[in-house]
Amino acid sequence: MRTKSLKKNKINVVTLGCSKNVYDSEVLMGQLKANGKAVAHEEEGNIVVINTCGFIDNAKEESVNTILDFVQKKESGDVDKVFVTGCLSERYKPDLVKEIPDVDQYFGTTELPQLLKALGADYKHELIGERLTTTPKNYAYLKIAEGCDRPCSFCAIPLMRGKHRSTPIEDLVVEAEKLAANGVKEMILIAQDLTYYGLDLYKKRNLAELLKALVKVEGIEWIRLHYAFPTGFPMDVLEVMKNESKICNYLDIPLQHISDKILKSMRRGTTQAKTTKLLQQFREAVPNMAIRTTLIVGYPGETDEDFQTLKQWVKAMRFERLGCFTYSHEENTHAYNLEDDVPQEIKQARANEIMELQSQISWELNQAKIGQTLRVVIDRKEGQHFVGRTEFDSPDVDNEVLIDASKVYLKTGEYTTVTITDAADFDLYAEVC
Repeated sequence: MRTKSLKKNKINVVTLGCSKNVYDSEVLMGQLKANGKAVAHEEEGNIVVINTCGFIDNAKEESVNTILDFVQKKESGDVDKVFVTGCLSERYKPDLVKEIPDVDQYFGTTELPQLLKALGADYKHELIGERLTTTPKNYAYLKIAEGCDRPCSFCAIPLMRGKHRSTPIEDLVVEAEKLAANGVKEMILIAQDLTYYGLDLYKKRNLAELLKALVKVEGIEWIRLHYAFPTGFPMDVLEVMKNESKICNYLDIPLQHISDKILKSMRRGTTQAKTTKLLQQFREAVPNMAIRTTLIVGYPGETDEDFQTLKQWVKAMRFERLGCFTYSHEENTHAYNLEDDVPQEIKQARANEIMELQSQISWELNQAKIGQTLRVVIDRKEGQHFVGRTEFDSPDVDNEVLIDASKVYLKTGEYTTVTITDAADFDLYAEVC
């Protein structure tokens, strides 16, 4: 019979999924630390909290497998308790309780106080901005809103995260100041949709005002925008980006598709003509902006003609950064009523075609950078290189700048000026000026 471990309780928080989950785990860990609890992120601990993702099939599978792994460790006596929170738990709690009953307790995305209580801690309202960051010291995510009001047919996020709720500007400034005091130099603003920011609190799209407040925070050098929606984009944000040197000339704007038929079925509220015009306005307002987008292929009813329309458009737009996903048929979404009629092998082949095309575009754009002088931030040392990023690159998903470590010594988090000496599809090689 298994005996309870005698060691002092240590809580291991395991994070799966997107940057929003990373942020939520950091808030949880900050609360636990303030309660005097021993807490770690993805290290050894006899109490485990798994922050799950429930977005698409692959993410759900990873989450379920992680839960099963820790349940097995509980059975073998390696851990004492397993708690599950996050999007998968929010979306499938009754099924999970039935299928994996050995988990001690399941919690949804809005049940942080209840989770803390189960862990023997109290939720402290006064801890605005107090987090235990898990990213490298030089950058951190700043979640400016929760939830989403958009009606996209393929997306289950509103089911898991609820309606859009903005965080007040003054609270975000306090949080930014605390991050800066802890050595953070780059803030990556995240939400399900940045462009909706402020509509609930201020009765207008207020992202530009938020940016004007955040640039005043001493110690922050870069502010990066992730996850904008193309419909109703607040154009005053471009003015702030152009005029404020701290705002990176970078925008992550998931466009998903460009065939008018598919956009209508996706309930995106836009057309190919409107989207193309919006991107042209971006380029005119901020000529050296790097635009990152993501696309979905294999959506129900996507014909070869629709796909070719998308492919030709990608070729014409020449995005600096692009990712491509295969459509995932998600229960309780509007698109779930449609027939998932594109075979998986065709979905994958189409995604591969888009990424091959993007690889060539990226290579050509990178070749044009050879000889240029750019400012980079150093994220880490890996093998024989220091690895950095320009303002046009976000961590984990974008290009990196490799600097020969045998020629120079650089500190993590340091900003330095380099000359680009060579370029590959997704990497730049550089020497310190």
